[in-house]
Amino acid sequence: MIRIAHFTHPRQAQAFIDYMSSKGIHLRGEPGDGVTLWLDDEANRETVENELHAFVREPHHPRYQAASWHSGTTSSGLHYRSFSMLSALKERAGPLTLGVIIASVLVFILMQLLGQTRVMSQLSWPNQDQYFQLWRWFSHIFLHFSLLHIVFNLMWWWYIGGVVEKRLGSGKLFVITLIAALLSGWMQAHFSGILFGGLSGVVYALMGYAWLRGERDAESGVHLERGLIGFAVLWLLIGYLGWFGIAIANAAHLTGLLLGLAMAWVDTRHNAR
Repeated sequence: MIRIAHFTHPRQAQAFIDYMSSKGIHLRGEPGDGVTLWLDDEANRETVENELHAFVREPHHPRYQAASWHSGTTSSGLHYRSFSMLSALKERAGPLTLGVIIASVLVFILMQLLGQTRVMSQLSWPNQDQYFQLWRWFSHIFLHFSLLHIVFNLMWWWYIGGVVEKRLGSGKLFVITLIAALLSGWMQAHFSGILFGGLSGVVYALMGYAWLRGERDAESGVHLERGLIGFAVLWLLIGYLGWFGIAIANAAHLTGLLLGLAMAWVDTRHNAR
């Protein structure tokens, strides 16, 4: 039995199974964290791999839809589950991604119950007398000052950070988070003082990392659409121009973005396309 490919989305796996079935080649789908496709007959391996390359380039081509219509069966081994928000959250996120989300939500709740000043006094960036309170160099990422602030940051953290953790491991996400939290926080404190917070410096680092990693190493499975990195840069410019009158951590955003690009370049310097 030969492992052919792994699909994140069951529907895409089913489309490829149906298409190969229309050519007389049987593939079996094994569900798990996504769907893994297996081939029984070694003689068909080259044909299947060639067709897979074509499928990856154009997964929405009408020929695959037609194959599903004419050749689709319920015997592929795939089973579709009803939608669950919690399941969808867990499917894309690893333990570190979920841990940061939970910690951020808990801190936000405490800020509503105890007051922002009291919580910030324990978690904000250190002043000159607090440099040896080491947690402060990183805990500022859990501070959020409005519902929109935390929802926006956690959405991007889950969307990009979850993929980085699933594809590259918790260690890689941990390193990116630690470096981005420290250096983006340092730059923000240097330019605007210590009263700031939020995950956005780390989020911008992940944006830069995912985009450049995808451009230079498509096989890693980590990428960010060019339209989204364009949106990130546009929002960065809006922050510097001050168009909406919103307090935006511009220094943290720019530092995070540059850090993410630098880390992606280092990680892909030997395998860039």
